[in-house]
Amino acid sequence: MNDVSPHRDQRPETITTRAGLFGADGTGDTSGYGRLVRAVELGGTTKPPFGGYFDEVLDALRVALAERDVNPEAAIENAHVHVGELTVFVAREYLPIVAGVLRDEPSLRFELCRGVSGVHYPDDTGRELHAVYPLQSITHNRVLRLEVCAPDADPRIPSLCRVYPTNDWHERETYDFFGIVFEGHHALTRIEMPDDWDGHPQRKDYPLGGVPVEYKGATVQPPDRRRSYH
Repeated sequence: MNDVSPHRDQRPETITTRAGLFGADGTGDTSGYGRLVRAVELGGTTKPPFGGYFDEVLDALRVALAERDVNPEAAIENAHVHVGELTVFVAREYLPIVAGVLRDEPSLRFELCRGVSGVHYPDDTGRELHAVYPLQSITHNRVLRLEVCAPDADPRIPSLCRVYPTNDWHERETYDFFGIVFEGHHALTRIEMPDDWDGHPQRKDYPLGGVPVEYKGATVQPPDRRRSYH
């Protein structure tokens, strides 16, 4: 891996604070760590130069987008380095073309996308749902992440299956667990949960308990009714 020495001017964006291991409100925390209070931070934000190959990748991406008559300032919302890794935030409508440039441009050649993961930040108003794509350049031995945001009220993000066909099942899983609708996916159906399941279980607003389970009529009690810690 190429040597990377990112700039140290880290300024994480604080989204909210949570109490307890699960961040539950009231009596819902069953972790035994009810006094644990921590900030929920969205990475670190830095100013260039980032160091290593990060600046070269960002410069090449901006030039390649401009050559395709795409405004780089509109397509790339932000870029930051955190724990030695580069994340590029992309406006969702530009995601397919940015991914295509990263894959095809000879100076970039991020041929491999390792899937997509969902994240739910209920307090990141207007950007509650995040889709994260880890990319790897086998040609240049480099890695970066693309991150795209969508609001709860409009959870649509373009599918990347035409750019990276192996994202097929990953997009289905992220849809299943987070409710992100990947527009253009040829068969966006649930992959883990039953087809008639109500809700998306990995969202922060999904109940930790109290939902019916299909086993002899049993139910899972809500967290505050299971046990208490003192």
